[in-house]
Amino acid sequence: MTQAATGTSTERTVHQRKGTGSGTGRTRSAVTLLVLAALLGVSVTAGLAIGSVHVPPGQVWGIVTHALGADWQEPDWSRARETIVVDVRAPRVLLGAVTGAGLAVIGTALQALVRNPLAEPYLLGVSSGGSLGAVSVIVFGVTLFGPFSLSVAAFLGALGALLLVYATARTGGRITSSRLVLSGVAIAAVLTAVLDLLLLTTDRGNETRAVLAWTLGGLGGVNWGTLWLPSTALLLGVGVLMAQARNLNLLLAGEEAATTLGLDVARFRARLFVVLSLVTGVLVAAAGPIGFVGLMMPHIVRLFVGGDHSRVLPTAALGGAVFLVWADIAARTIAAPMEIPVGVLTALCGGPFFLWLMRRDARRGTDRGVA
Repeated sequence: MTQAATGTSTERTVHQRKGTGSGTGRTRSAVTLLVLAALLGVSVTAGLAIGSVHVPPGQVWGIVTHALGADWQEPDWSRARETIVVDVRAPRVLLGAVTGAGLAVIGTALQALVRNPLAEPYLLGVSSGGSLGAVSVIVFGVTLFGPFSLSVAAFLGALGALLLVYATARTGGRITSSRLVLSGVAIAAVLTAVLDLLLLTTDRGNETRAVLAWTLGGLGGVNWGTLWLPSTALLLGVGVLMAQARNLNLLLAGEEAATTLGLDVARFRARLFVVLSLVTGVLVAAAGPIGFVGLMMPHIVRLFVGGDHSRVLPTAALGGAVFLVWADIAARTIAAPMEIPVGVLTALCGGPFFLWLMRRDARRGTDRGVA
């Protein structure tokens, strides 16, 4: 068979897997995006309204538009309520949406890059690497990069962990699902142990307790002055991944098939590993290591929009944003006035989902090597 014929056959296979050319698929994708966008609007409203001080939804948007300079109604709220909505809840809700969207698209890209349905920043140790880098900066007081020191250290830690997991799991040019997950779990355990050792041996008292709580994942403490960095990282990550959606689709057919269609797989993976580590590092520095969002969202949205990454990526981003906003609402209301770390709640949802995926893949016999 000639190379051209092989390429044509491979492209046909990729199109079949992602369901391109289907008017029904495009319509379903558009409807799903509209529904999720509406749900995100409802979720943000709920996040701004619900808390120890309840603010009616109509008043919430009156406060928001007033803060933006559009006075469409006469202010009938107290200054305290305006401060709660604008300065306390709004940055937190937006960080939840940004972090949820970012983790979802990172998980989507990782699952394509390593061709493993269980790939996710938290499970592969990427979040642990980012956490270790961020905590090292706090413990040792490193300020080499000024206000960006925390994010730079988290990025380097995330990139190092991802490359280490990938190198450890790849043997003889192949990777299996079990080897990748086991490598990620083992390296995450080592990195977490080092992080705990740093926290136990430091003499920073209350700061150590605050950092320990941060390692469980949380959205508290954010303000308008720090929100721009994770937002920029999200836009960068989504933009790069959307531009590479076709190449991510090519990997659905395997490394050899993607190479046949003109993709330099090694270079492509290396570039995206850097981008994904950068976004993960910034998100971890802002919100701590929040797990399983990047595992659940890609699988859920593929049920509605298929496997084409030009559809999966934006849908997963909206789904992740909605999910984490509601997880944060639950975290600060279930046991009020005590706040549960949001990472605990995502783990309670993601753990059973992970076990279900393991059992499903075992039944399907998908534990096969990846080129």
